Amino acid sequence: MEIEVTNISNHGLWVLTNEKELFLSYEDFPWFKNKTINDIIKVKGNEQGHLYWENLDVDLSLEMIEYPERFPLMSNIK
Repeated sequence: MEIEVTNISNHGLWVLTNEKELFLSYEDFPWFKNKTINDIIKVKGNEQGHLYWENLDVDLSLEMIEYPERFPLMSNIK
């Protein structure tokens, strides 16, 4: 799976996959806030629909990114 971080803002980041562009807000995904650009852009995807940021030790499924409300334990960690 091809993955590219296309934008980083004060509110979150956008990731482009083969299928679509997804937004990860810092509110739902606090692990990315205050991290270096270099750490955020080093993301890999696999065919099972997971994205992995090795430098941050963050592994998220596309479902988690699209529907963070379905994963309250994950989205409530601040």
